Amino acid sequence: MNKTATRQPKLGVCYYPEHWPESEWADHARQMADIGLSYVRIGEFAWSRLEPNPGQYEFDWLERSMDVLGNAGLQVVLGTPTATPPKWLCDQMPDMFAIDEEGRRLGFGSRRHYDFSHVGFRDECARIVTKLAERFGHHSALTVWQTDNEYGCHNTTYSYSPVALAAFRNWLAKKYDSIADLNRLWGNVFWSMEYRSFDDIELPNLTPAEANPSHRLDFLRFSSDQVVLFNRVQVGILRKLSPGHDIVHNFMGAFVEFDHFDVGRDLDISSWDSYPLGSMERRVDVSDDHKSKYLNQGDPDFQAFHHDLYRGTSNSRWWVMEQQPGPVNWADWNPAPLPGMVRLWSWEAIAHGAEVVSYFRWRQAPFAQEQMHAGLTRPDGSPDIASVEAAQVAREIAALDLNVETGVADVALVLDYNSIWMSNIQPQGKDFDPIAICLAFYSAARKLGLSLDIVSSDEDLSAYRLILVPNLLHVTDSALGSLAKTESLTVFGPRSGSKTHHLTIPDALAPGPLSALLPIRVERVESLRPGIEIAVEGGSVSKWREHLQLLSKPDQQRCADDGTPIAVRYGSRTYIAGWPDDALLSAVLTNLAHAAGVPTHALPDGVRLRKMGDKWVFVNYGRSEQDLSHIIKQQQILMGDGPVIPCAGVLITTAA
Repeated sequence: MNKTATRQPKLGVCYYPEHWPESEWADHARQMADIGLSYVRIGEFAWSRLEPNPGQYEFDWLERSMDVLGNAGLQVVLGTPTATPPKWLCDQMPDMFAIDEEGRRLGFGSRRHYDFSHVGFRDECARIVTKLAERFGHHSALTVWQTDNEYGCHNTTYSYSPVALAAFRNWLAKKYDSIADLNRLWGNVFWSMEYRSFDDIELPNLTPAEANPSHRLDFLRFSSDQVVLFNRVQVGILRKLSPGHDIVHNFMGAFVEFDHFDVGRDLDISSWDSYPLGSMERRVDVSDDHKSKYLNQGDPDFQAFHHDLYRGTSNSRWWVMEQQPGPVNWADWNPAPLPGMVRLWSWEAIAHGAEVVSYFRWRQAPFAQEQMHAGLTRPDGSPDIASVEAAQVAREIAALDLNVETGVADVALVLDYNSIWMSNIQPQGKDFDPIAICLAFYSAARKLGLSLDIVSSDEDLSAYRLILVPNLLHVTDSALGSLAKTESLTVFGPRSGSKTHHLTIPDALAPGPLSALLPIRVERVESLRPGIEIAVEGGSVSKWREHLQLLSKPDQQRCADDGTPIAVRYGSRTYIAGWPDDALLSAVLTNLAHAAGVPTHALPDGVRLRKMGDKWVFVNYGRSEQDLSHIIKQQQILMGDGPVIPCAGVLITTAA
């Protein structure tokens, strides 16, 4: 359960003192403080400057930079530099590079050029982290440690190297009682895939046809565990040598290659890197029209979804470690934010409980890979637009004397990484994207003005009034117990309970263990080509449809035009046997919210609401102003001109 936390929000920035003459550091620090920044992240890419030759530590420059920042009243987030091992270390360990799914060895010349399974590299990381913690663990400016940077970025979670293979075989030998047990549970009798020993097992790539799905699933689980272990080694060192300092890692958006709940359990704070425009350009689950509509704003729900996800991975303590300040450099196209959007993104994060919103980066680099990536200041040091907006946010926080309060929301959305991996391994339909269906449920709730928590599948759900379960293919005993215990209204999406732990079909068919809660049986499934829609009362389903056998009469149901049931409700539980469109989801969730006593609101197009303790925060992703008088009514307006909210505007009121 997310615990209540009340903290005053702060702003920060990512800074690279090694990129700039030391004579400029004090001026940079003064400017940061002047615009209201409190935190500065440094060091996460600096290994070659910290240890230019093996065993030759040059830490004095880093200490001087921390002194400068601390003297300006700034607090330091110090990153461990393990995302960028230096060339000399790579030359010492040529087998530390990951090998991709196509069998190609990754190389030196950018970042994240390592294999999570390489024990020698892990030991080298432990060594440099130990040295840093011994030197800086009690520095007066140090507040937080960041481990590494963006685990798995650039498709580096999975490695198909010899060291990964050896580690995978050991992982399997610990999980399974015997090779006969593995053969049986993986179904290796199919296609004569049976093994005589664990040493016979290869990695699930470069096979002529689809690799065994159970094999692939265990490889994904293994790979996730390797990330957890890699992070845990660093966390253990930092806790021992630098007690009393929080530890954070910065996750990414729409990234599911490892289980963030598992990594988050070892952290004090989770954070993520929020790039609304870059992320929008890379998404394949939304239309070109949608991308054009929100070209300069970002999707109205994508950022909020990840705010709530990462808040849920570390007991409600979370940051935005990197907030997009302007055009980025890494998407296919890189538009600029509308005036006001950096302020809006900042306030939206705060409304979702962010302790810190940190902008990437202080000064745009005139060299190397990210020279086209905007910062708060331009390459010549002059302020860019985001600098002005960050300063405005800092003044507004101070004027409101604001404390961020996060507690338990009325609505929970259950997200399960094992189920996501299962969906991706066997989607059955090319466009069945498990994150997309989670976003669809989330967005439908947000459009109704609902605030949500995102929780793991084994979370205690008793405090929630409405529970959304979009994509829970595998139902563990603990998840079943939690779902059975709660009397809250619960809605399940398609494919729920359709797979066992080993990615096989349950003996009694779907919904598997959930049949104890839902008296239905899924007799057949079909994936639908783009453009095919099945009309249903209140909307339609597309992409995916299930044919149900109802084992008892439902309390309510919505049927397709041919009379077959699509959405059925038994007591407090509803099952949707297809991929619902926005209209159907809205209809179902509206009815359930009203039945649960959770108020909904008719938000104008592009407007979203997040309840923050005794305050309501409205943001407008639309390109036109919107009148909120039908929602605000007699509420006191704390910030904004209300009841009209402009394009890229923020409006804060007291609670109704």
